[in-house]
Amino acid sequence: MQKLETVLVTAYAKAPQGTSMYELYKHAGIVLEIDKQTHKIMDAEFTFVTGLAQHFFKRMLQGFDFTDDIDILIARIEEHYYAPSVGSVVVALKSAQKRYLEKIHQ
Repeated sequence: MQKLETVLVTAYAKAPQGTSMYELYKHAGIVLEIDKQTHKIMDAEFTFVTGLAQHFFKRMLQGFDFTDDIDILIARIEEHYYAPSVGSVVVALKSAQKRYLEKIHQ
């Protein structure tokens, strides 16, 4: 069996009512693949409705060291993402980082 060098971290937050994300999923979900040695985000997937939004966020998050200050990533998101679900995305990211940090410091 092949040894994996990455882990998956997931987190969710309530999606804002009145958005297509809410109508389809009821929540904003994130799945991050993180390199166990470098702590860098290798791949990312959100419960966005469009492929463009998926691809945009994937590019924005790839390479970020998930042990770094999450406020750096949040500022980048708020600078480049103008949508009602930005708050839900931020909550999900913070939750994912908290889960990741707790796990690696066990």
